[in-house]
Amino acid sequence: MYNLTFRLSHYDSEAGRLVLAADTLDFDNAEKHLMAFCQLIDAKVTEKQTDADLLSWLIDFEGVAFMLRAEHYSASVWLEKLSAEGDEELAFMNNWLSKQLG
Repeated sequence: MYNLTFRLSHYDSEAGRLVLAADTLDFDNAEKHLMAFCQLIDAKVTEKQTDADLLSWLIDFEGVAFMLRAEHYSASVWLEKLSAEGDEELAFMNNWLSKQLG
């Protein structure tokens, strides 16, 4: 079983991006990390794409579409807003995850 722990790396409200470090992330378990993150925040996956070094998932969180990405080279997972919507949700998630991930 993989240790799918995350820690907040940084939150950029201007860019609409929330980045988490996932030290145990590698090419073989990246999908498990994204699924664990979706379960943690109770988001629904609507589309998946896998490239050579990047996983990109379109997800729905609280009725807002976000792009969730994982890159094993940087051992990071990040959430990006796709439109003008999502500022409040990202700010909420940043605060909530800081408490959940300690």
